[in-house]
Amino acid sequence: MKGRKEESDAIKVDLSDKAKRRGKVKARAAAKAEEKNADARSGEEAAHNAGEEKKDWETLYHETYEKYLRLHAEFDNFKKRMTKDKAEAIRFANQGLIEEILPFVDNLERSLQHADESGNFNALKDGILMTLKQLLKALEKAGLEPIKAEGEPFNPEVHEAIMQVEADEVASNHVVEEFQKGYKLHGRVIRPATVTVSK
Repeated sequence: MKGRKEESDAIKVDLSDKAKRRGKVKARAAAKAEEKNADARSGEEAAHNAGEEKKDWETLYHETYEKYLRLHAEFDNFKKRMTKDKAEAIRFANQGLIEEILPFVDNLERSLQHADESGNFNALKDGILMTLKQLLKALEKAGLEPIKAEGEPFNPEVHEAIMQVEADEVASNHVVEEFQKGYKLHGRVIRPATVTVSK
């Protein structure tokens, strides 16, 4: 009897160990399943977060691209406006000078009309001389200055020699005669003086 009881107790212990092992296996399987579920949930969350992040990046990209397009269009308009303004400035650059010269044109026309009416050509000459002096004064205010030539040493930067002549009264390589006046504008030669030079 005692042997059966021990055997029965051993079987019970064995069954209880097996049950415990099965329970542990089931617990491990449940833990693994829970871990898989957690991984799946975290994967879904990560995918959801990645989707949200992708949406944020796409929004930022589209906003930046729109700003770029607007800026590019504004810059193109600015370039066109500057080109137009530059063309206008070049076209009307001499307006101030022409406005300064118009009174002299008026004076010359009046002088001619007066000479026709009176027949007095000395008055015409005086009127032209007076107008010429006023014109040269206005051009001088605008930065124009005549180039000195006659009696000056020949300078190829400001003089243009058309011939050389023998001249005892003038030193060698000096300007003997001026055929056409030369001018500088703010120090830059715009027309050299046409001259004859001594040998």
